[in-house]
Amino acid sequence: MNPDPRDERHSRRYLADESAVRRDCFPRDLLAETVAAITPGDATARAAAVERLDRMTKPRGALGRVEDLAIALAGIAGTCPPPVPEPAAVAVFAGDHGVHAQGVTPWPQEVTAQMVANFLGGGAVVNAFARRLGVEVCVVDVGVAAPPLDPVPGLLPRRVADGTADLATGPALTREQVEAAVGVGIQTARDLVAAGNRCLVTGDMGIANTTAAAALISAFTGAGAEEVTGRGTGVDDATLARKTAVVAAALHRHRPDPADPLGVLAAFGGLEHAALAGFALGGAALRVPVLLDGVSAGAAALAAAALAPAAVPSWIAGHRSAEPGHARALAHLGLEPLLDLGMRLGEGTGALLALPVLQSAAQALQDVATFDAAGVTDKTTDKTTDKTTATRAR
Repeated sequence: MNPDPRDERHSRRYLADESAVRRDCFPRDLLAETVAAITPGDATARAAAVERLDRMTKPRGALGRVEDLAIALAGIAGTCPPPVPEPAAVAVFAGDHGVHAQGVTPWPQEVTAQMVANFLGGGAVVNAFARRLGVEVCVVDVGVAAPPLDPVPGLLPRRVADGTADLATGPALTREQVEAAVGVGIQTARDLVAAGNRCLVTGDMGIANTTAAAALISAFTGAGAEEVTGRGTGVDDATLARKTAVVAAALHRHRPDPADPLGVLAAFGGLEHAALAGFALGGAALRVPVLLDGVSAGAAALAAAALAPAAVPSWIAGHRSAEPGHARALAHLGLEPLLDLGMRLGEGTGALLALPVLQSAAQALQDVATFDAAGVTDKTTDKTTDKTTATRAR
């Protein structure tokens, strides 16, 4: 694991009595309080970023989507130039799924707990990427179906339940469990930002969680089960057919109402999906950019957006997962991913690879000289209204 003096500090703060989460340690109005604190991006800061980008020593628009990203960061921070979003922390929310019993994956359920131990030991891909980038890894046990792990630096024991029920036979969660898991995510975002982090990266771990993610994405977007269900960990054709059928049957059984996002999460969600939704909302309320990972993050973001549409401008899609449901989720949210590398691992890996792009966009706004300051002659410009510039500022 990346040696970081903050790790021990986080552990001291977070290693509280895990049973406190079961006793609903988060205030009942935490979600409402968080949603009320979310405001749309700052239009004045966005306009200032557009104006500065057009005066920087480069052809207008030459940085392509990096310029759009810089404008978005200014809007999130409410100032131009925005601060570089560093340091960053990735929160890997882990939980198990009762739908595993339906044979939707060949991987045994105990792999979730084993991978949590691997994260804590620094041996997973997310750890390798995080070490390279100097990012802190926090592992949040929000619903692993295994005996609690021994307290160690980097572990946040926030278990709401020992996994979910089987979404194929009934609701995966109670509404109270959903509320508690959302609260875990909100509080995790608050604590990481309070510790000095200025960018939050979503991560997830849970065997069978792409089945739950597919159901969530279908419920919020209206896409059919066959359009959003993918191979996850690389299942064969027979398992994919079974997985798709499970998702379709669950949608028919529960008849989810997308206008009731907590109800949709209760029907299908993993505890990690609910916590990720809270994490995304928590970051938005604090005006800190949230870098979204793959299909589980996309499914959670749909629920979070249904709760607080104004939060969406605070989220950056790090990459496009190879899972078909992820493209549907991003399109519904109106988010264009920064990278498309054919990845489908989860853990926060795709989002982490996009982090340098995010940070470089802010750095450019801070450091690049303008034509007048550098004494460089700008090209002759048309005095008519630039409709493209006006659109970018919105």
